[in-house]
Amino acid sequence: MIRARLLAVASAAAWTALTPLALAQTPAAEIPTPADTYQELFHQVQTRRLFPDGKTFVDATPRRDPAAILKAYRAHARFTDAELKRFVRANFVVPEAGAAPAPSAERTTLKAHVAQLWPHLTRDAVKPVAGGSALAMDKPFVVPGGRFREIYYWDSYFTMLGLKLDGRSDLVENMIDDFGGLIDAYGHIPNGARTYYLSRSQPPFFYAMVGLSEATDPAVVKARVDLMRREHAFWMDGEKTIAAGKAHRRVVALPGGAVLNRYYDDRVTPRDESYREDLETARQASLATGRPPAEVFRDLRAGAESGWDFSSRWMADGEHLKTIRTTAIVPVDLNSLMYGLEVAISAGCARIADAACVAEFDGRAKARRTAMDAVLWDASRGVYLDWLWTGGERIDALSAATLYPLFVGAASPEQAKAVASATRAQLLASGGLRTTTRRTGQQWDTPNGWAPLQWVAVAGLRRYGETQLAADVSTRWLATVEREYRASGKMLEKYDVEEAKAGGGGEYPLQDGFGWTNGVTRALQESGN
Repeated sequence: MIRARLLAVASAAAWTALTPLALAQTPAAEIPTPADTYQELFHQVQTRRLFPDGKTFVDATPRRDPAAILKAYRAHARFTDAELKRFVRANFVVPEAGAAPAPSAERTTLKAHVAQLWPHLTRDAVKPVAGGSALAMDKPFVVPGGRFREIYYWDSYFTMLGLKLDGRSDLVENMIDDFGGLIDAYGHIPNGARTYYLSRSQPPFFYAMVGLSEATDPAVVKARVDLMRREHAFWMDGEKTIAAGKAHRRVVALPGGAVLNRYYDDRVTPRDESYREDLETARQASLATGRPPAEVFRDLRAGAESGWDFSSRWMADGEHLKTIRTTAIVPVDLNSLMYGLEVAISAGCARIADAACVAEFDGRAKARRTAMDAVLWDASRGVYLDWLWTGGERIDALSAATLYPLFVGAASPEQAKAVASATRAQLLASGGLRTTTRRTGQQWDTPNGWAPLQWVAVAGLRRYGETQLAADVSTRWLATVEREYRASGKMLEKYDVEEAKAGGGGEYPLQDGFGWTNGVTRALQESGN
């Protein structure tokens, strides 16, 4: 197992010996995380739940040499919980939970409030500390807020929508450059800018971010096309050697030979930031079915790569997390975004007069659209559904992911019309768009609605002339956000779109701030005018 090998070679001392150049040349999945660096200290802190949020310790910064901290810990035979917590605070700078500014008694307009939040959510460039988990960021950037102290991949596209409208194109360009730096350093954009996120990515929206850029310099255009091609290569690794009906990392070869994508993670251990929770899920899965923990851990991690962590979409029984099977699924949203990436690369190559590249990626996009129609399109229901590649069948569970092909332009007019009809009948609620039609207690299920899915739906529906449904989704969502803002003064991570109130569920308390809600709110406000 990767973790066993890392524990053998990546001690705390080994971490401190790694220079920035060495880190950049180390495979991303093998760069030490807090679990690798602090070993049994990490295990004790996380399993004893010294901090309510498992993300707290993994975001802490050591006050001295990590090897010395681990040696000092090992010198004590036993710690009580109180003693261990004192030891941690003495040896680490422990982050406090971030919070948005306290709401004022008098509410400004939503537009003005969001503008006031951008400086609060903006962070300066980051220089990593040996033994800490933060990755280098060369330019200022915007974080989601709350416990999410670092930049996140797919969140940032939706945040950028609002930044651009509020005159902060400088931050948009900075964040594109920061993400480009991550691709340069690691070959892909990680889930977020932490070492413990390096073994996975998130939905590939980098091409869409580049689409927001106002840069026209030919050198910049070419450099960003090159970055998109590198990201595409990351997602397609193994495509040339994979046999039909098999999978390798993030690619799945269909029985006919066409290749689509799945979510994945290169590690098979509990997530550092959800260590205790993942151990418990694996324990439950083992008791229920005897399933190997490594399989469960990888599927949990792949679920995190999807951004929908967690949802009934990934569960074999549609209800319980212990049945998670993310890597067995070819998802509608991921393959739609890969289609969008291929179209964007072709267009970018046309701008730089690279005819061979245009031909290659035109062909890739067409082949992907054909494969999506073959396995993801359910003509009888008029919706796109995820494909269970290990079972050779579509998963009969509708979700807001069905709108992604419209967002990227992969649907035919007839398909778009059918999806719009199903969306109105099954996903549209009084407060916006439902995430799924299933109620499980997971945060990416009904009754929750999420800002990014509202934007994907509205933009996709408008693209195909479904303007009334797009307006209904937009109006209802904005009313939900406005209602909660008037009640609490907060912009939230998610909302209950059936009751038009704060959302619930998930592994952590509801967060406010909140980057993508702010961005989508501004985008819907402006596009609705």
